[in-house]
This record gives sequence, C-alpha cells and structure tokens, in this order.
Amino acid sequence: MPNSLTPGRKAPDLEIPLAGGGRWRLSEQTPEAFTLIEFYRGRHCPRCQRHLIGLNAVMPRLAERGVTAVAVSMDDKTRAGDAKDAWGLGALDFGYGLSMEDAARWGLYISTPITEREPHPFNEPATFWIKPNGILYAAAYGTSPFARAHWPDWLEALDAIAARDYPPRGDYAPA
Repeated sequence: MPNSLTPGRKAPDLEIPLAGGGRWRLSEQTPEAFTLIEFYRGRHCPRCQRHLIGLNAVMPRLAERGVTAVAVSMDDKTRAGDAKDAWGLGALDFGYGLSMEDAARWGLYISTPITEREPHPFNEPATFWIKPNGILYAAAYGTSPFARAHWPDWLEALDAIAARDYPPRGDYAPA
C-alpha cells in the first residue's frame, strides 16, 4: 500500500547495485545527519534529469550538513549508467534495478508506460530522509513527474532541524 511508512519508525532496508560498480546498502550508511534516498522515474524522464542535476549541484552543501545521498530507479544497468553519464551526475551514487518488492516496501507509486520511451513498469518519484539509526525522518511521495522537493528549501530545513533538534512529523496513529 503506498505511503505506508511512518516517520519516527524504522525504514525498510534497501540494497541495490550501483552504476559504475559496487552495491549500496542503507544498513551500511553512516551519515552524520541523514541518508537521502531519491527515487526517480528513470532515464526516460526529463524532469528527473533536471531534478537530479539540481541534487548533484547541492551535494557539497548537503555533505557539509552531514547528508549522504543515492538516486534509485527501476532502470536496468545500461539505462542507469547512461543517465548518470549523460546527465553529468558524478557526485551522486546512482542505484538501479529496484525491484517491485522493494518499491512496494517503500510505498512507491508504480506507473505503466504511456510512450514507447518509458519502461514497463516504473516507479514514480519519492524522497526519503533517514536518520543514522535507520529511523525515517521525512518522506515525500509523487504520483507523477511534476511535484518534487526543492533542494534549497531542504538545505534551509536541514539547518532548522539541526538548530532546533526538530523531531519527525506525521507520526500520529489513533489508538
């Protein structure tokens, strides 16, 4: 069921291969403040390209705030590698081969193609901020390519979170 993750609770683990070699595991991340997981739609998506270029550009500022990041899609190795290279995303780890099971575990929305360029199926975008202890801090889900996190807003938010020890929100569960 989409949007099934609750801030303040343990995030599911994620293990994926990386374009360029190696594997990325959420359970092995040791950021000072947050691990950012940015699920993107795939190589076919021009809005993903612009969004990830923006993320890549702020990576040094995120690193100053103790954040590590990975971009992940259902694309295969070739499409993911092509996207990373063509989009100039050298500062960003780039995961590929997200399974339907992992997409469901993370509550991602899944779409069927409407053009020949789109793979079948593919995940819609989502952004997750995970604390070093594996606790989900924040999540933003998309059902289309259009609504995305604005990276300068997140930089400002990270400063406010650190200054005020601001807790995760959205954790209410009726008795």
